[in-house]
Amino acid sequence: MNHAEPFTLQTRVGFIDTDASGRIHNTAMFRYFEAAETEFMRRLGIEYKGSNYLFPRVHVECDFVFPIVYDDLVCVEISLTKLGNSSMRFDFRTFKSGDLAAKGAVVMVCVDRTTQNSITIPNELREKLEPVLSAQAEENSDR
Repeated sequence: MNHAEPFTLQTRVGFIDTDASGRIHNTAMFRYFEAAETEFMRRLGIEYKGSNYLFPRVHVECDFVFPIVYDDLVCVEISLTKLGNSSMRFDFRTFKSGDLAAKGAVVMVCVDRTTQNSITIPNELREKLEPVLSAQAEENSDR
C-alpha cells in the first residue's frame, strides 16, 4: 500500500441504499465511508474486533455534488487528515465515472471498551497510522 496515495474502495450502490427519489439515501453514504475505512485499516493491519478500544464517531459530514443512484459504480477514497492524542479524522471523496459525486469527513475518538471513556490512541495503532498521515500530508503539500 502506497501511503502517499489515498486508499480507494470500489463498489456498487445497492437498491437498499436508495430513497424514494432513486438516489442514495443521505445516511447510506456513511456506510460506504465506513466500508472504505474498514478496508483501509485492514490493509494497515488494524482490526477493531477483539481489541480493548472502540472508535465511536463524534462528527460526520457529507456534501453531495451530484446524484448517486442504484447500481452506480462508485470509488470511495479515504485519507487520514488528522491524528490527535485520542482522535482521528478521515476525509472521504466519492467518485462516479471519474467525477466527484460526494465528499465528507468523519472524526472518531478512541475509547476504552469497558469504561467508555476516551483514551490515548494505543502506540501500536499510532505506529501504523503516523506514516500514512505524514505521507498523505506531504503528498497534499506537493499539489
